[in-house]
Amino acid sequence: MEASAGLVAGSHNRNELVVIRPEGENGRKPLQQQLSGQICQICGDDVGLTVDNELFVACNECAFPICRTCYEYERQEGSQVCPQCKTRFKRLKGCTRVEGDDDEDEIDDLENEFNFLGKRNNRHDAQQQYVAAESVFHGHMTYGRAGDTDEPQVLHTMPQLQLLTNGEMGDDIPPEHHALVPSFMGGGGGKRIHPLPFSDSTPVQTRSMDPSKDLSAYGYGSVAWKERVETWRQKQDRLMRNEDGNKDWGNDGDGPDLPVMDEGRQPLSRKKPLPSSQINPYRMIIVIRLVVLGFFFHYRVTHPVNDAYALWLISVICEIWFGISWILDQFPKWLPVERETYLDRLSLRYEKEGHPSQLSAVDIFVSTVDPLKEPPLVTANTVLSILAVDYPMDKVSCYVSDDGAAMLTFEALSETSEFAKKWVPFCKKFNVEPRAPEFYFAHTLDYLKDKIVPSFVKERRAMKREYEEFKVRINALVAKAQKVPEEGWTMQDGTLWPGNNVRDHPGMIQVFLGQSGGLDTDGNQLPRLVYVSREKRPGHNHHKKAGAMNALVRVSAVLTNAPYLLNLDCDHYINNSKALREGMCFMMDPLLGKKVCYVQFPQRFDGIDRNDRYANRNTVFFDINMKGLDGIQGPIYVGTGCVFRRQALYGFDAPKTKKPHLLRTCNCLPKWAYCGCCCSGKKKKATKAKSDKKKRNSKIVEERTPVLALEGAEKSFEGNDIEKSVLLSEQKLEKKFGQSPAFVASTLLEDGGSLRTASPASLLKESIHVISCGYEDKTDWGKEVGWIYGSVTEDILTGFKMHCHGWRSIYCIPARPAFKGSAPINLSDRLHQVLRWALGSVEIFLSRHCPLWYGYGGGLKWLERLSYINATIYPWTSIPLLAYCTLPAVCLLTGKFITPELSNVASLWFLSLFICIFTTSILEMRWSGVGIDEWWRNEQFWVIGGVSSHLFAVFQGLLKVLAGVDTNFTVTSKGGDDDQFSELYEFKWTTLLIPPTTLLIINLVGVVAGISNAINNGYESWGPLFGKLFFAFWVIVHLYPFLKGLLGRQNRTPTIIIVWSILLASIFSLLWVRIDPFLAKSDGPVLEECGLDCN
Repeated sequence: MEASAGLVAGSHNRNELVVIRPEGENGRKPLQQQLSGQICQICGDDVGLTVDNELFVACNECAFPICRTCYEYERQEGSQVCPQCKTRFKRLKGCTRVEGDDDEDEIDDLENEFNFLGKRNNRHDAQQQYVAAESVFHGHMTYGRAGDTDEPQVLHTMPQLQLLTNGEMGDDIPPEHHALVPSFMGGGGGKRIHPLPFSDSTPVQTRSMDPSKDLSAYGYGSVAWKERVETWRQKQDRLMRNEDGNKDWGNDGDGPDLPVMDEGRQPLSRKKPLPSSQINPYRMIIVIRLVVLGFFFHYRVTHPVNDAYALWLISVICEIWFGISWILDQFPKWLPVERETYLDRLSLRYEKEGHPSQLSAVDIFVSTVDPLKEPPLVTANTVLSILAVDYPMDKVSCYVSDDGAAMLTFEALSETSEFAKKWVPFCKKFNVEPRAPEFYFAHTLDYLKDKIVPSFVKERRAMKREYEEFKVRINALVAKAQKVPEEGWTMQDGTLWPGNNVRDHPGMIQVFLGQSGGLDTDGNQLPRLVYVSREKRPGHNHHKKAGAMNALVRVSAVLTNAPYLLNLDCDHYINNSKALREGMCFMMDPLLGKKVCYVQFPQRFDGIDRNDRYANRNTVFFDINMKGLDGIQGPIYVGTGCVFRRQALYGFDAPKTKKPHLLRTCNCLPKWAYCGCCCSGKKKKATKAKSDKKKRNSKIVEERTPVLALEGAEKSFEGNDIEKSVLLSEQKLEKKFGQSPAFVASTLLEDGGSLRTASPASLLKESIHVISCGYEDKTDWGKEVGWIYGSVTEDILTGFKMHCHGWRSIYCIPARPAFKGSAPINLSDRLHQVLRWALGSVEIFLSRHCPLWYGYGGGLKWLERLSYINATIYPWTSIPLLAYCTLPAVCLLTGKFITPELSNVASLWFLSLFICIFTTSILEMRWSGVGIDEWWRNEQFWVIGGVSSHLFAVFQGLLKVLAGVDTNFTVTSKGGDDDQFSELYEFKWTTLLIPPTTLLIINLVGVVAGISNAINNGYESWGPLFGKLFFAFWVIVHLYPFLKGLLGRQNRTPTIIIVWSILLASIFSLLWVRIDPFLAKSDGPVLEECGLDCN
């Protein structure tokens, strides 16, 4: 789909498809003519391009327009002549050789004659995947589409190497006597250069030859043929040196290049375990703390307080829950690791000089909903940082999901695409960081200190003026969008905006950059930029952000189908232009990459006050917990800044590690067979292993892809059995992925890549189809495929499902933060954000995906399971935490306490526990690098969030699951005022503020009452009072940031907060007075004078 095609809006269910032309074009063009060049005169599809990106011309005599699919079909199954001039079709570059092509040796296409060898060991597998994908696509392209032209359903066969010996490779024919013998098919005992993807016993397809002709007529034996073979052998020699790191292939004369090749063969990343001087004491103190905790609980349970039994029982229950929570949080941090990447090795391996880059393509997703809460300027900066990333431009595609169907977002993205043509070459030329213009120009430069060249100063100033003008245009659009016209928004050509009704609109796709129209001011290619707004209709559950991300997965698979995905929130820009390369060091690592489902980067934030009052940076989680998980099975997915493997999102299992077979062989049988004299004693084991392998193959055929069915076809199927297995697998794939043949075909390509034979018009129809509102009905989307539904925190659930399939994840912390975003520094917004996270955890806990009972028997490790259990039950800690924070006030008002008078042994256990708690925290800060101020802010907000957001999340989750009462989460604001921290002091009313405010008041009242009571009762009351006061001050100190947030900048608190808090505190106080008032207490009976002298 070209960038000049205009906005495409349509609905698959309603059979509607409309193309809104760009400004300046007159008249409407037919869809196919607008999106393509010449039209095939046989099938009506687009003619397409050749492998050299030139217009495909089938007949060199009359240039009759025929697409590549019809051309290959006519050559293989038809008359092999042009329908117009009746001239025989010649073989073109990249096409399979057929009978009758033997006299043509002028086509320099040696790579395709031997393409089953390929440039890599898995080239044969990739070609089989592509053949299967093409067969699925062409076999069902007209599913459910009336009016589409039927295309020939052709299953292309793989070209086989033709031998003059009719495939006879027996021992009686020496290898050197063959007319043409590949290096891996020799009968000698040498090792193969490339392992065969099929059995050695498979007969090779013969090539018919005319005995009356000389061999030179076929190219064999001629000088030209020898030169071509020699060139091919040289390529194979270079391939062997570049890709096989376990063999020494000798020196070919390029002495200085050998160290470079050795460097390119080394691992792309390295795991760095923490020094033993840091980690061993940390583990020892954890074990000691666990032992001390056991003795502490033993004392607490065996020494009840009889006169305050209820207080003692509540406190013991709360402390036991806190101990279990600590175990779930602590032990997943047992194996913390750090990682290091080698970007230079990545370039040496995949970006060889003089050759196209072999780095894998990446599709980048940006999601936005409401442009009034998520300012378009913020989204524009994120998109600009993506387009300017340090990665091959043809390998990057940016998809922006507008789930609010806002014309403001669409027009802002149009302005962004125009500004990107100037901004991207500026970033590439001067290698600036960061590449989000708002944050780049916010950094002041010292022109003398930094030794900046004058030309850069001039261009930087000019670019800053361009950006200021760009901001003016964006802000003008925002100001215009404040008032919606009565008839709705209208586009520049007078067409009504299709998304005027947010809850009822068709799907929309617009390619702003990419293919034609995607060049910058220097004439260089820009990454593809695509606007996507999925279809929404009343009565359908659209699943919020998770549904939008799944729609992007499908539409990107149809258009570009990159093997890797990166998802970002609209306010998270790329701060490190090499972030994608950092992720590829793990994903493309030949040793580690195959089992990695995603690479998670830590979240870093801009615009947070220096003290970080509400722990927005969350450094304890990102720098301690996540490093610990990386040493087990990998970090959890946190919703943004994550590079995914597309195949892992499709719900496939991780590849199993194959164990080497230690069976011996001998020379009495061919190499592919085991000798009976060597293995006669192990026939039963071999038979069992063979049957197990057949079972595994059949299971793969059913559950994974037709590719793997074809992969083992030589051993498991013969003849038509392959086609039957493919058809059965296609039906299951359609049931799993939906009724889009283009998308189903794309899932078969593990290494990505779009279908070459599909026209832009057909792909466009499929793109509208896959974002329709009913596409996911009766499929596995949201259940086993893509982002998982069932929780507002779809990130935790999605990562959990991947780990259950046996995948592992990686935690990557570059020296320069990869991504940066904005955080809600306002107290109310921060609490609402924490509420949404906690509500999602409660939903997971109450669902079938709860880690307590889901995923056993899969690939999830037990320590990783503990971390997921902790991530789902932590909101429930709010109930004992609220009760525990209330106990100090009760103890001060009643004069009772939760513990009896301590003995020396009991004091020892209490003191030991406090020492272990502080020692554990100090050692964590030591090996993680987290500061004590950051650790203390995290502890404070754990209490603040626990008694407010987490508590509300528990009740809302119970209402949603048990009573069906749904609650909508609030999108936190992504933009601030002109004053840097003005939002920090802004107060917004929310019911979340009532519980912590009440706790503050009753504990302050308790302190006053306790001190007053001690003054009245004398010095003997001060001893027991100190323990109660310490308990109360512990609560007040943890709630101190909340108190500062209430007071605000002007030290004023809203009246509603004061009224509600005083009311609750009064009710609590009256209840206490009714139960245990301030009265003189006596242990014996009350005696009165009777007036009689008893003596």
